[in-house]
Amino acid sequence: MFRFASALLLFVILAMFLLPFFYTVSPYELNPSKILQSPSFTHLFGTDRLGRDMLARILEGGQTSLIIGFLAASIYSIVGLFIGITAGYFKGNTDRTITIIIDLFLTFPTFFLLLALVSYIQASAIILIIVISITGWMGMSRMIRSESFAIGNKPFIKILRLANVPTYKIIFKYFAPILAPIFLISFTFGVGGSILAESGLSFLGLGINPPDMSWGSLLSDGKAVIDIAWWVSFFPGLMIFIITFCLIQISDYLQSLTNKKEIIKN
Repeated sequence: MFRFASALLLFVILAMFLLPFFYTVSPYELNPSKILQSPSFTHLFGTDRLGRDMLARILEGGQTSLIIGFLAASIYSIVGLFIGITAGYFKGNTDRTITIIIDLFLTFPTFFLLLALVSYIQASAIILIIVISITGWMGMSRMIRSESFAIGNKPFIKILRLANVPTYKIIFKYFAPILAPIFLISFTFGVGGSILAESGLSFLGLGINPPDMSWGSLLSDGKAVIDIAWWVSFFPGLMIFIITFCLIQISDYLQSLTNKKEIIKN
């Protein structure tokens, strides 16, 4: 399943960014004579209620959704990694302060916190990346902090600290290799979560605004005509499902590998 999911994920990503060079139909072109046409050889994914080609719009919207998902997950994963290591390595008051801040953020349901933030801001791709990053770093921080705490208590780390080995050397040489699998698992899962968060906000009209588009906004556009034109909602929803399914499968596979290594060590 891992190989299939990886191949499918790579195929979809490459299709979103490379296919527009060959499929040159404009995602913005209005065509009153082709309103809500069902999928055909002329329009593989049909057309929407303004006669726009759905395949072209899914390719355009897919680029937006994927960029937001990967960039947001990258930012908050790196922030979470830094905060988690800081808490686990230095311990004491630093750890207590960071833990309190994490717990305060976690008292608010993440999606409602997203809604609260974007309700007062004119959403765009950059704004959504920032907002999702602000609300997504806590999970990574907690996992990294817990593992860093355990690593910091190992005898050889204590010896290195007593020997006045620079902190950055200890972190990059000894912490980083151990924390890398956890980081990759959380990051992979986080990309899917970020895409779902963006899609949810756009579906509610609080995300990407016209004329820009994402899979979430396309899904939202189709809800008004879902009873007579299923394809307008189906194909954007299918893309969201495929991407999140693949990322979850990859994350589960990485988790299983990590668990096997832990069993072997013990």
